[in-house]
Amino acid sequence: MGTDHAYTELGLAPGAPEPEVKAAWRRLASQWHPDRNRSTGAAGRMQRINAAFEALRRAGFPAGAAAAAAQAAAAPAEASQAAQADQADQADQAAAPDAPDSADAPDTPQPPRRTLRRQVRLSLEEAAFGCTRVLRGKERETCADCAGCGHLTPPPACGACNGAGQVRPAGWYGLFSPWRACAACQASGVLQQPCAGCAGTGQRDSAGYRVTVRLPPGVRNADELLVDGRRMRPGHSPGDLLIRVQLMPHPIFELDADGSLRCTLPVSGFAWMAGRPVRVPTLGGLQDLVLDRERLDYCLPGEGFPASRRGPRGDLKLRIEPRFPPALSTDQQILLDQLVATAADGPAADPQLRAWQQVLRDWQRGRAGRSP
Repeated sequence: MGTDHAYTELGLAPGAPEPEVKAAWRRLASQWHPDRNRSTGAAGRMQRINAAFEALRRAGFPAGAAAAAAQAAAAPAEASQAAQADQADQADQAAAPDAPDSADAPDTPQPPRRTLRRQVRLSLEEAAFGCTRVLRGKERETCADCAGCGHLTPPPACGACNGAGQVRPAGWYGLFSPWRACAACQASGVLQQPCAGCAGTGQRDSAGYRVTVRLPPGVRNADELLVDGRRMRPGHSPGDLLIRVQLMPHPIFELDADGSLRCTLPVSGFAWMAGRPVRVPTLGGLQDLVLDRERLDYCLPGEGFPASRRGPRGDLKLRIEPRFPPALSTDQQILLDQLVATAADGPAADPQLRAWQQVLRDWQRGRAGRSP
């Protein structure tokens, strides 16, 4: 990037002194940093701002009498920009308390660290117990050929209108015709040619990265986790990672806000009547549950989802639905007839049912004695 283009990118006049360049960089960085500016072009603009500052720093700032005269002439503007820069510095420190202090490097401001955004899909089991994920990707860098703008700089003049942006029809009668906008350059006078190095995107893929991250137990859908790139092994991360969790729907369980899991479980109606044990699902696997024909709702403490990140797990609430076959087989009919026959007269008969059967028999004998 040339120095003239770098001054233009920072909104400064060519030959602006070093304090103005630093103040402009701080002001623009505070405005266009992707962590504060969510617009789609914020990342590209921030990269061009950093590239412009680096180009001016490598070229050297104006020095000597000319710089002193320019600085004295722009003293009021510089004071205003310095005040804005101080406010931007305070905002930067409040937003990122772990960032290096600018006082450690007064001569060369440190550009903001990059933040890569990744989305991770987790099952309910992975989110409940925590898991380790390996994230792979490619780092995007500013194209050096076009300094991130996506087209050749400076753009060449339009050959159809010689850079005028307007044309007249050719021939004798063209002298008396009005000027028309040049269709080749859309009346701009220049041709915006896409950069061949980046295909007009302003960015290029660099070396890939591979990062292993540990997700804690209890993360929920849409949670965001920030992984500090400085805590990783050198060379394994191009910057900080902002991980957004997407919790996948579960085929069995439904998650409540308090960490409780709900599940409706169909079981055999005969097993429910007999009070037999059945296998029920939990996040850790299948467990045995003894059914009670007088209950349909069960609660398994501590078998739910963590109520908070790394906190204790909630309860698993089961709703039992006894199911009977729509049509009974011959053997089932025989067994049911035997159950019906022993329900009132057998040794295991219900006392109330046996007493009711006796009342019916006495009533029937009384009716027979009063018959004419």
